[in-house]
Amino acid sequence: MAAQAADPLRSADGRDPEAPDPYGWRFDSGRVCLDLVATAEPAPGGGPVDEPLAGEGRLRRWLVGARLVPPGTPLPADCPRWVERFAELRGHLAQVVRAEIEGWGEGGGRTPADVALDRVNALAAGAPPAVRAVRDPSGTLVRAVTRTPDCAELLAAVARDAVELLTDPAARRLLRQCEGESCRRVYVDTSRGSRRRWCSSETCGNRERVARHRRRVAEAALARA
Repeated sequence: MAAQAADPLRSADGRDPEAPDPYGWRFDSGRVCLDLVATAEPAPGGGPVDEPLAGEGRLRRWLVGARLVPPGTPLPADCPRWVERFAELRGHLAQVVRAEIEGWGEGGGRTPADVALDRVNALAAGAPPAVRAVRDPSGTLVRAVTRTPDCAELLAAVARDAVELLTDPAARRLLRQCEGESCRRVYVDTSRGSRRRWCSSETCGNRERVARHRRRVAEAALARA
């Protein structure tokens, strides 16, 4: 029997890169550039030791989950060079976003964040993937790419999102860092009254509520002792 041809849409271990990701990528920051920054944050209860986007088609899963490409786009499942370039952009974005939240500093001298911003601007100057609207089998219009995008085009899409965010005064004022313990995720607070405290009420918010409950239980036990 002839050997079955390798499926280019599957990772080396045979997993479907569009199946639910074991790393639990979240896309709740409000911007795709911040979602990329968040991939470096450790998962609750500890995080991966190695690069989170590397191996098992994780970068491809992230690109689909972030809606940078439609499901089924034939991208490389495991491409170290792509992972390296997205991780590099993530680092630049993190520096720029932190500087925006914490302050760029005074004195007029160039900072590492200024250098990072130069790199983000350079990537944003590229052309993002060309998209078009097509009808799916049900007749609903959905987004499709005109051709398979390359890495530079996808990097440009994320970098442009960062430029648009950071140059929009209204959106920039809504940048927040999660108040959850040991969480540094940044998000755009679009809640009513801009009172959102956590990157996610279901994760950091729930952990804080559980911690408060445990403290109350412990304090009550000590009071009865």
